[in-house]
Parts: sequence; C-alpha cells; structure tokens
Amino acid sequence: MEIAPESETSKDTISRNEVTPFVASQLQKIIDRTYSKFKDVDEGTVATYIPELGKANPKDFGICLATVDGQVFTAGDWDREFTIQSMCKPFAFQMALERHGTEEALRHVGVEPSGEAFNSIELDQKSGRPFNPMVNAGALAVASLIKQSPVEAGIEAFVEQMSRAAGRQLRIDESVLASETATGNRNRAIAYMLLNAGIIDEGVLQSLHQYFAQCSMLVNCKDLAMMAATMGNIGNHPLTGDTVFDFQLIKYVMAVMFSCGLYDYAGNWAFEVGLPAKSGVSGGIFAVVNRQLGIGVYSPRLDAQGNSVRGILACKELASRFGLHAFDFSNVGSSFMQWVL
Repeated sequence: MEIAPESETSKDTISRNEVTPFVASQLQKIIDRTYSKFKDVDEGTVATYIPELGKANPKDFGICLATVDGQVFTAGDWDREFTIQSMCKPFAFQMALERHGTEEALRHVGVEPSGEAFNSIELDQKSGRPFNPMVNAGALAVASLIKQSPVEAGIEAFVEQMSRAAGRQLRIDESVLASETATGNRNRAIAYMLLNAGIIDEGVLQSLHQYFAQCSMLVNCKDLAMMAATMGNIGNHPLTGDTVFDFQLIKYVMAVMFSCGLYDYAGNWAFEVGLPAKSGVSGGIFAVVNRQLGIGVYSPRLDAQGNSVRGILACKELASRFGLHAFDFSNVGSSFMQWVL
C-alpha cells in the first residue's frame, strides 16, 4: 500500500477493533483529496448527441466508495442524479445470463473486445455475433433477451432489480428516454442489422425501447457504488442482505467488464487501473473490487472515447493509493481495505 498513516503508530501493532475508525478516517481523507485534486480539471466535453445529456453541468464531480459491509464514503456532488446510460449493460447481461443461462446467452452475443467505438455498426466476422455485451450491438442483443410482453414489464423488471442493488427505488427519466428515442437512429440501424443476422427476433421496436429505457434510469454516485459493492459482495446487498444477483454468474459479467468495459480504452484501463468497470456517456464510471468494495464516480466532461475525464483520473488515483489493481504485487488481498471490512 502507498497509504501512510498520519500518525507514527505502526499498523502492525493496531488491533482490528482499534484500527477500523482510524482507517475509515484515512479513507475519507484520501477521497476528499482525490476530489480536490481533480475538481478543477476542465478537459473534455459534455455529450450532446443525446440532447438531454447536453444539459448536464460540466462542473459536476462526485465520488463514492461503498464497502461490502455497508460503509459509505463520499465527496463532491455524489448525490447528483444522472442517467446510467451504458453502465446499464453489465447488469442487463447479468439478467440475460440468469434468465437464459450462459450457453443460450452466448448464442446471441460474444465476449471478445472489439477495439471499435461503442456504437460501431459491426459484427464479429468470425462468429457473426456482436463482439460483447458492453458495445451497443451486444447490448441490443441482450435487451432482446430480457424484454417482456408488454414491453413495460421488462423495463419494470430491470428497474426493480437495479433498485434492489442500489438499495433505494430508482426511476426512469422520461425526458431522457424521449430524447434517446428521438435521436437513436444509429441504434435502430444496429438493431435491424441484428435482425437481418438472426441475432434478435422480430420485436425490434420492443428491444430498442427496452434498451433506451434502461439507459435512461436515474442514479447517483452512491447508487453506482452500492450496485458495484453488491456485485463484489457475491450478489448480496451490503446493507439489506438481499440476494440481488446469482453469484455463480457474476464472475462472467466482471470478466467482460474487465476486458471490454471502457470501449476502446479498455486495454489502457486494465493496464492502469486494473479493475472490472463500466463507463457511460452521461459521465459515470463504476468499478468493482471483488469481495471488498464498489466505486462510483461522476463527471460529465468526456474524452474522445466517451469516458469521463475526471472519473478516469479519480479511479486511477484511488486504485494507486489503495493498491486495488487486480495484479498489484503489493495488493496482498488489499490488506488496507481488509482493516475497514
């Protein structure tokens, strides 16, 4: 760990009962410092291709960290609501796996990185399927698998499961949904390509509505961190104890997040941060530290790949300071985090 206690007391001499409040205070200090370090970064631009997203305040920046035993640490605009956008994709994939099983789900979508933009109109030439569930083509294939009749029932089922993961009732932003629907011609083109390839069924409009509605669900940083912590806590919500996700399938979802979660920046993310994560063009990123915690960050200024500029900087900082990289030799089970847990 790179974190040094502010006192001279040796960590090795402190018992678990004594250290938990101390470490909690250190966590909060580092999150506060991370927020202060990057809050004035003004690189990147707010997404405008969905008109409602262009209304976001470019100064907004929030951070939340939630442990698997329910401790929450926040900084900045952590309670500012924004739409989940592409961060819905891992959770929808989890639902598809739970409903149809891995074999059937993988008949419709692959798990390979694409190296292309998230909205690429392209299928894997080898398999004939969308590359993975984290790009739009794969997400639309997944939406087709989890939609219901009537279509509102599928949307309600998604929002309900996500509400259980967040620990509060979530809702759809109807104005963003209308904006997504009005401007989603590229996604419509992708959907009809999938129909032509035999990936989705004839209910193209219903699949599109399922997807647009999922992307339009409102969350804040704490919601994202709690949803991530629920994944990290083998599918159980840290506070309610509610079993939200099938723990036997979470490993597949996190594996795809690790390799594909940040689009054509995914390789750099794995190299620099080393955590399963997913970003969205609203400016959010969530990341999972398995069996330990969830991270949620929000800032709407995006880089050229569609990822939050401040969000990436904050995640890099937290991963470095806490030794969270999955392959960090200094991360012996994230011993610093175990003190908190």
